[in-house]
Amino acid sequence: MSFSAIPLAGSKPDQYAQLLEQARALLHDERDRIANAANLSALVYHALPDLNWVGFYFYDGTELVVGPFQGLPACVRIPLDKGVCGAAASTRQTQRVEDVHAFPGHIACDSASRSELVVPLYQGDALLGVFNLDSPIPARFSVEDQQGLEAIARAFLESLQ
Repeated sequence: MSFSAIPLAGSKPDQYAQLLEQARALLHDERDRIANAANLSALVYHALPDLNWVGFYFYDGTELVVGPFQGLPACVRIPLDKGVCGAAASTRQTQRVEDVHAFPGHIACDSASRSELVVPLYQGDALLGVFNLDSPIPARFSVEDQQGLEAIARAFLESLQ
């Protein structure tokens, strides 16, 4: 299968609608979480500006373990009581952090990261992991970014059913 990324155009909500359509095309008829996480990480990393890390951490029953991603090598394991990823997983709430250096317990996997968005991934009551994006730009992620990336995370979860 050949995939061609289509440049995003229009308003931010329009761009996220286009990105979601591309994500669904990538995920179509595939149920493997590693394959889908790998392709989504690459799609989002290359489609959106000002990102230095996009990827997944999967819950192994004890902590979050790094999964497929784009960017520099990352922290391998994150306890649920540490960092932005742990906060998203343990609270079930998306974490949109304008300045990671002001976040209590922030884990600096890449010292260039300044802002972060982490979407928790739950199937029913079961924690699957988190979808994590980092940016070297402070306050990179808006409410519109959060909504668009939560929709992409939902598409990922739907692909596994």
